[in-house]
Amino acid sequence: MAVRTGYKNRPVSSVSYETYGNTVRVSEPYVREPGRRQRPAEPVKRQKAAAKKPQTREQEYRKNLRIGMPTVFMLTLVFAATVYIVYSYLYLSASVASHMDTVEALEVQLEDLRNENDALEQSIDTSIDLNYVYNVAVNELGMVHAGEDNTIRYDKTESEYVRQYESITKP
Repeated sequence: MAVRTGYKNRPVSSVSYETYGNTVRVSEPYVREPGRRQRPAEPVKRQKAAAKKPQTREQEYRKNLRIGMPTVFMLTLVFAATVYIVYSYLYLSASVASHMDTVEALEVQLEDLRNENDALEQSIDTSIDLNYVYNVAVNELGMVHAGEDNTIRYDKTESEYVRQYESITKP
């Protein structure tokens, strides 16, 4: 009678199959081959893995939620920096808006002052009659237009300026 063979031409009795998820794997005990170091067989590893208590999804979820102190410290620093930056931005934004309102109020005030100044200048210009001033100056006060013979030039070589009350000599 012929012996049935399985994985790597070994007798079928020594081959066992194991399902893992959607795959089927061949598990076999360790067979020592000459010239190789001995290693533990896979079933021992599986036994150790099976010996651990299976964790429920909630336990795994809680285990994954744990964070260390350095992470908490770093998150706290990032949160504080973010709050500080947002506060500074809002403060500067409010300050700029306040200054813009002040500038607009001053511009309105400047425009009002310019309008008032223009109105006063116009009233001064219209209140003075230049023909009347000319007639009074020429007829009543005896003033005349200066000509070339009425202009006296003075050349002083002693200093660069003329004192206000110094008498001027005729050339």
